[in-house]
Parts: sequence; C-alpha cells; structure tokens
Amino acid sequence: MYFDMTYMLLVVLPGMVLSGGASWLVKSTFKKYERVGTQSGLTGAESARLMLERAGVTNCRIEPILGRMSDHYDPRDRTLRLSEPVYNARSISAIGVACHEAGHALQHAQGYKWLQMRSSMVPVTNLASKMSMPVLMIGMMMLSMAPVLGQWVVLAGVALFAAAVVFSVITLPVEWDASARAKTAMVNAGFVNQQEAAGASKVLNAAFLTYLASAIASIMTLLYYLHRSGLLRQLLSRR
Repeated sequence: MYFDMTYMLLVVLPGMVLSGGASWLVKSTFKKYERVGTQSGLTGAESARLMLERAGVTNCRIEPILGRMSDHYDPRDRTLRLSEPVYNARSISAIGVACHEAGHALQHAQGYKWLQMRSSMVPVTNLASKMSMPVLMIGMMMLSMAPVLGQWVVLAGVALFAAAVVFSVITLPVEWDASARAKTAMVNAGFVNQQEAAGASKVLNAAFLTYLASAIASIMTLLYYLHRSGLLRQLLSRR
C-alpha cells in the first residue's frame, strides 16, 4: 500500500506536477506585476475599501496580516486580511489580490449561495480531512484479512475523503466569482486602466489555477481509492 507504483504514477506524480506548476505560475505572475505601479496610485487596502464602499458594504474590517500570499476574507468576523505585499503596496498585483478578497466580502454581504455552502462545510471538511487517510489505510490493510469488513471501512474512508473533494470543487465557483467581481470593479471604479487590468487579470487567473489543480488532484486521489478498493468496478458494473 505504501509503495503502490500505480498510486505514485497516476496520482502523486500528476498531482505534484499540477500543484507545483500552478504554484510557480501564481508566484511568478504576482512577482512580475508586483513591480508595476498603477496610475491611480492606490494601495491594496485602499482599493479594497473603496470597492466595498461603492457596493454599500461598510461593516467589513480590513487589516494587515503577516506573510506572503496569506490574503483571505474571514466571514466569521467580517474581516478582510491582506498580506504585507498587498496591504500598503501600490502595484497591479496588490490591487488585483485586494479586490479579489473584497469580492469574497461582497459575496458574503449579498448571500452568494456557493460561499454559504462552502462556509457551512468547513467544520465537516476539517474533520473529514484529518480522519479520511487513516481510515482508508486501515481499511486497505483489512481487505486481505477481512474483505467484507475491510470494504466497509474503506467505504467510510472514501465518504470522508469525498467530503473534502466536494469542498474543493465548491471552492472553484466561489473563487472564480470573486475574481470576476474584482475584474469588473477595478475597471469601473478606475483603480486600474485597461492595460493595467490585463495584468491584474493574469494575477487572478494564475491564482485560480491553484484551486483548480487542487480540485483535480483531490478527484484523482478519490478515484484511485475507489479503484483500489474495488468500489469503482462495482459502481460501474451496476450501470
């Protein structure tokens, strides 16, 4: 189980390539446009605040956070946290990322259903992510000794892992919509001109690819365990 070459070649290696490639792209794209300023001269924090105010959202706090690429919106306390290269920076990258996070705040304020669904899944997903792999491994080891019981344990592990997969898939429309809101707001409000907007879009599109790569890797892992346990064959034979 620990040295399954099929798992390494069909799941681990492609997953590493996808995740590594997406991570490299977002970092390199952010770094490129981090050096390019805008005519508006706004900082990331200022652009996010103006974007929210224009949409009538005034109950969202914006505060700095340590780290790089650690930007996020926390719906629990309605706080938008921007990293050091974004909060006080006056670059295309800073405005793009800040407005993207502001897009999440707008989703929250407007009751965007995909964000609500993702938020409601967080407690279950956190628990499932911790338990799924141990349960799956125990089930796989039991298959040769107690096939029936082992298959039920594997099924429980698959169900737990599937919750994490669903979460990663639901994240895709949430992130895409936040970027779409940011791209529109940046231009309409004059934070960036058309040329600068193209650069900001590249930063946001690269960031979205990291979520897409994560979702694909999760789906591939789920399919592997369904195949390894024989559950996939059973599911297909019933069709």
